Amino acid sequence: MVILQVELKEKIIEESQRLGINKIGFTTAEPFSDLENKLIAQQEKGHHSGFEHKNIKERIHPELIFKSPRSIISIALAYPTKIENPPERIKGERRGEFARASWGTDYHVILREKMNQLIEYIRKEAGDSVTYKPMVDTGELVDVAVAKRAGLGFVGRNGLLITKEFGSYVYLGEIITNLNFPIDEEIPFGCGDCTRCVGACPTGALLGDGRMNAKQCLSYQTQAKGMMPEEFRRRMGHVIYGCDICQVVCPYNKGKNARFHPEMEPDPETVMPKLKPLLTISNRDFKETFGYMAGSWRGKKPIQRNAIIALGNYRDKSALPDLLHCVEKDPRPVIRGTAAWSIAKIVSYKDEMIIEFLEEALESEIDEEAKVEISQAIASIHIKKEKRK
Repeated sequence: MVILQVELKEKIIEESQRLGINKIGFTTAEPFSDLENKLIAQQEKGHHSGFEHKNIKERIHPELIFKSPRSIISIALAYPTKIENPPERIKGERRGEFARASWGTDYHVILREKMNQLIEYIRKEAGDSVTYKPMVDTGELVDVAVAKRAGLGFVGRNGLLITKEFGSYVYLGEIITNLNFPIDEEIPFGCGDCTRCVGACPTGALLGDGRMNAKQCLSYQTQAKGMMPEEFRRRMGHVIYGCDICQVVCPYNKGKNARFHPEMEPDPETVMPKLKPLLTISNRDFKETFGYMAGSWRGKKPIQRNAIIALGNYRDKSALPDLLHCVEKDPRPVIRGTAAWSIAKIVSYKDEMIIEFLEEALESEIDEEAKVEISQAIASIHIKKEKRK
């Protein structure tokens, strides 16, 4: 006979509030069968990012990753969306920006700590025979699917969980357990006919029904290593990590700025860093400055590449010496090639010395991808000249 843990559920809810967990919900550990065809189709079409758990069956069936699962506890932590004291704007000093979900201490760390504290409380109340498996983001299960079924909110057209209280500005985590809790009701789809997020997506990554082509998403492109495909560079603007345009335009997010967790508060100088110093930052300084943030997980090279692109998008002439140095001295082909692209966006056809510099760089370049980038940069400057005739 399975005993429903009604009283324990109420105690856990109370404890979650004491721990600072903003939302909590309970659902069964039944398979997420409705996801199977969607996940298979996503993979077949190449719409997955590659960051997801590889085994689709394990993403659907909790029983494949946990012995005798009976319930899943889903939690949400709301995060801030506004910088209270943004850096002073100084002429000639260009800054990049990290998307909101990477502000403050890495949310993986914060969520794990909250879930571990909650598990410790449940263990004291229910005994050592109870088993648990906490997950956040990098686990097997699909966080938004768990949260949706646990009644925390509904999945919007942008594929994100939207809550009544905090919009989509929430971090999600879940705990599989062998305890059997009463389940919470799902919340019905709430987007209606609204398609603002779909229309605002700069790359058309959103498919309009909660699915997306992850490789088209700017957030993915800012995190992927290697050369960023040219089609995304201008659209990246000056946001050097992530993208939250689909959240900013969402009516459910209007006026939302949760400030419950001091460790999530953004340091203005870190989340809006000066771009030029990023080009030569050491590994040690990068780790000391950005290492506590979720946006540092891929290391400094993608951030440096993105900073170079942002300088090109700003058409910042003051950055030319730094970019020329990257082309001439940086040992990494991605940085050399991207710097050449950025230079071509900044200079005019009259800058003969720059053209000569790039031509000399092309002659000495040994990496094929960087060669292509430098060749295209030279051609781009010549096209400017042709248009002026």
